[in-house]
Amino acid sequence: MTRGRETVGASGLEAFLAANGRALLRLAYVLTGSRTDAEDLLQDTLVDLHRNWARVAASQAPYAYTRRALVNRHTSNRRKRSASERPIAPETVPDPGTPDETARVDSDLALWERLATLPPRMRQVLVLRFYEDLGDAAIADLLGIRAATVRSSAARALAILREDEQP
Repeated sequence: MTRGRETVGASGLEAFLAANGRALLRLAYVLTGSRTDAEDLLQDTLVDLHRNWARVAASQAPYAYTRRALVNRHTSNRRKRSASERPIAPETVPDPGTPDETARVDSDLALWERLATLPPRMRQVLVLRFYEDLGDAAIADLLGIRAATVRSSAARALAILREDEQP
């Protein structure tokens, strides 16, 4: 590539990240449960996409393309990870910021801890359904599974979370 094309491609990627970077980082955080893992996941995904950014930018939905690449990278990383690792540690939960948000943060922390106990596929299904607001067909396409598997995974995950919630 010539220097001029690299600049144009880089500025397109920079504009995309300015518009969508925070949402992608939040998605990565919800998937991984750790800020540092989320940053690594997003960075690795963007390095891969940068190589072919012109094709990504020309697609009909660059955000959806990037989201799928992020989820695929997370799935790939998850397969490589040791089974003994915990997906989230309580000390990695972000600082609540203001004292007024204490109750919400405590509730969020409890939810994070319960969500971290789920198997990774169930966690992915819940994150994509409730955080990204995707339908069963979109989640199935994104994860490479059937829509019925999405529904059953979500139902089992919610049942597990409800069981954990009861005194």
